[in-house]
Amino acid sequence: MKIIRDIKNIPAIKNAVLTIGTYDGVHQGHQQIIKKINKIAAEVEGESVIITFHPHPRSIINNNRVQLLSPLNEKFELMQLYEVNNVVVVPFTRSFSQQSPEAYVHDFLYQNFKPHTVVIGYDHRFGKDRKGDIHFLKEQGQKLGFQVEEISKQVIDNISVSSTKIRNALNDGKVEVAKELLGHPYTIEGTVVRGQQLGRQIGFPTANIQITEDDKLIPLQGVYAVRVLLEKQTLNGMLNIGTRPTVGGESETIEVNIFDFEEDIYGQHLKLEFVQHIRAEQQFAGLKELVDQLQKDKETVLTVLENS
Repeated sequence: MKIIRDIKNIPAIKNAVLTIGTYDGVHQGHQQIIKKINKIAAEVEGESVIITFHPHPRSIINNNRVQLLSPLNEKFELMQLYEVNNVVVVPFTRSFSQQSPEAYVHDFLYQNFKPHTVVIGYDHRFGKDRKGDIHFLKEQGQKLGFQVEEISKQVIDNISVSSTKIRNALNDGKVEVAKELLGHPYTIEGTVVRGQQLGRQIGFPTANIQITEDDKLIPLQGVYAVRVLLEKQTLNGMLNIGTRPTVGGESETIEVNIFDFEEDIYGQHLKLEFVQHIRAEQQFAGLKELVDQLQKDKETVLTVLENS
């Protein structure tokens, strides 16, 4: 898969079959569109192309923070998994959003990609004041020599509903529901940094994770069963997201106890796959009560992971 970040120097793409969108999460609805562009590309001996935006358009247009299901690097990994040929990252700016529909189609889509087919949703809007729509695009396609395929209302509505459901599920700790909608486990990743090392003293050493992307959606606080991906290893672990109230913590931390693992991994990159929420974070009367609960949590997590 080619990742193209410089829209001023896009290499020639044979019979480009392209679609456009944020593709946050690359969930089951998105995967239907990817199958469609890959199928058409194979039929015309061309290449599939996804045009996506960074930062998220809503963060620019509405000037608010958007919590992402999949920041760019995760999005790339997922698109490669689903066999997209090319991903083009377009810097989203106010000036880009202010292009006329004519300029968007001719100067951006046509001049850069010479598409064979453009695949968009029935309700897709583009250009200044969102005046461009699929009917306008079809008219331009006839003039410029490309085809337009429509994504049905049902698929588009499912995408919208799925994105909302995934976010709601994660905010409620329902990571199994999120996995069903995504078609893959929800993950977070980051670098192992030094913490207070209290876990080591009580028999549950943890790797404290500094999340790579500030805009990444972090699920509900609590204890989770997780798979830990470290280099080429897949390990079992127990994750805590929270403030650690029993030991006087204040700011939120993300720390994972990796089972049967004693290596020094400070500075290394970890990816965590969520399997199941075990319980909410609690404040205990003291360290003994905390350790007793952690031992019970570990037994629960091991059972969950063995059965998942």
